[in-house]
This record gives sequence, structure tokens and C-alpha cells, in this order.
Amino acid sequence: MEGRAAALGAGTVLNALATGTGAAFGIDVETRATVELDPAANGVDGEIAEDADADTDLIERCVALATERWGDGEGGRVRTDSDVPLAAGLKSSSAAANATVLATCDALGLAVGDGGRASDDAVGDGGRASDDAVGDGGRASDDAVDDNPGDPAVDVTRLEACRLGVRAAREAGVTVTGAFDDATASMLGGVTVTDNDADELRVREAVDWDVLVWTPPERAYSADADVARCEAVAPMADLVADLALDGRYGEAMTVNGLAFSAALGFDADPAVEAMPHATAVSLSGTGPSVVAVADPADPETDLDAVADAWGDRPGTLRRTTTRNDGAAVE
Repeated sequence: MEGRAAALGAGTVLNALATGTGAAFGIDVETRATVELDPAANGVDGEIAEDADADTDLIERCVALATERWGDGEGGRVRTDSDVPLAAGLKSSSAAANATVLATCDALGLAVGDGGRASDDAVGDGGRASDDAVGDGGRASDDAVDDNPGDPAVDVTRLEACRLGVRAAREAGVTVTGAFDDATASMLGGVTVTDNDADELRVREAVDWDVLVWTPPERAYSADADVARCEAVAPMADLVADLALDGRYGEAMTVNGLAFSAALGFDADPAVEAMPHATAVSLSGTGPSVVAVADPADPETDLDAVADAWGDRPGTLRRTTTRNDGAAVE
């Protein structure tokens, strides 16, 4: 019983630590998971390819919860490998959780999709929209991607799988808010705006941006973030949420970056250097990465100029794009 899946990394539009409302967008970097289930195994053993000493509690908990819910409590092994650097603000935990849950579903022989059997976990309090609203770049509210609850071809929806991964992240202690914003961006692609307290998807919209990521050498773990400092910028977070809910993602992202760089003690100079040349720029998550995006339709943007400005800083630069397809079984 073997399954494989991949999920996206993501960048931040709104950090949820201040108010519980968050927003993020999927980018073209992936974490891949391979799950081997064994009904005779006692527990789950995990391995992270990039770091033999890394904590595997999250991915092990994902497999255990998924087999408890959709299988017969099988144990086994899970291995992840990733293009997403750990503890860099690019949603490595969300990507690992999503890939692991989907790979477990694959190992169980379950069909994963965006329309399926309705469940209390899959159906939230928001409205519904058609699949076309998502696929064609429209704005969709909570569980729009699960709008066909009677489809027998789908055993587990991606939002069900996403919520299970968020539960595992909370239980493993790798997140403060549950990171439903990061998890939905990784799972569904595009921009998502969420209520992390209720695990409710408020908006999902496709975006097509070029992306430049600067990742300094240091690492920052989300669970170690100074929540009180973040809560102090709640009025700015409310403004960012209003902008995001109005579809003004670029403005939202840049305001977020300035507010949370100050709250979390990061230098805002990289963002200031990028502003004349980018549609938006922000500290991603709780740092340390800074992400600049450019709308190809905007002739004023120039990520090459941003790369030149950031080129002398220690760390790594990565050029990529947004993704709107999200996570998938391989």
C-alpha cells in the first residue's frame, strides 16, 4: 500500500497571528511525500530527506490521523523531500502536511478531488460557488471547491484533507494559528483568504504573478513567534484583511510586510528596495524570507532590478511563479 503526492509552498499576503484572519498564495515550489502503509506496523516512522535530524512528528501525525479516519488505523512509513526550505516562512509545514495526507489517501486507494461526499468537516458556514468560479480565476467562498457533494467518484475532498493536516499541525505544535491560510494556499493554489479560528475559507482566487524570493541564512520557527507583538499590530492587520477581501492583494501584501517586519524584528530595507519595481513585497510568514511579486501585465515591474538590489545580501535568491492548481496525488 504505497501512495505519493506533492503540495505547494506559499507566500504571505496577511499574517494571521494578529487577528486570526490570514491570506496566502501558492508558489511553484513543492514538497513531495511517499507513504507506505502496513496493517501490521505499530505506529508510523517518518523521514525528512533534507535533514535526518528534523522533527517528524507532523508528518507521522498526518498519516496516523488519515488512517484513523479513512482507513483501519494502519501504520507504516512516510518520507518527504522538498524544494521548500525549512523554517524560512515559505509554508514548509503546510506543504509537508498536505502532501502527506494526500499520499496517505492515495495509499488507501481513495480518490481525492474537489467535489465529493459532504461531511461536517468538508462543509463550512460560507456560501458555495461553482467549480467554474475557481477554475476561471473568479472569487469563490468557503468550500466552493467542494460544490458537488453527491459525486461518488470523490472519496476525500482536498479541503477535508487540508483540514486534517491543519489538525495534525496543531497537535504537533508546529503552528500557533493552525495556519489554515497557508494550508489552503498550498492545497488549492491561487490566493486564499481564511478565518483561521474557524478554519473557514472566505475567498479563493487565481493569480498569475512572477515571484522572487530572498531567503537569508537564518531560520525562524512559526511556533516561536512573539504573538503579543503581532497582536499589537492588529489594526493594521484589519486594514490588510479589508484590502485582501476587496481583491487588492498587492496593496494588502505590502502593508502586511511593513507591519509584521516591525512586529517580528526584521529589517524592512529589502521591502523598501523592492517597492519601486514590484507589484507587492512582504515578509513571508514569520520570516525570514521576503517575497516580491510582479504582475506581468504591469509594465512598471522589474524583478531583475529587485534581484540586483538584493543580490549582495547573504542567503539565496529564487525565481518562480504563482501556481493555481495546488496539491495533487502523483
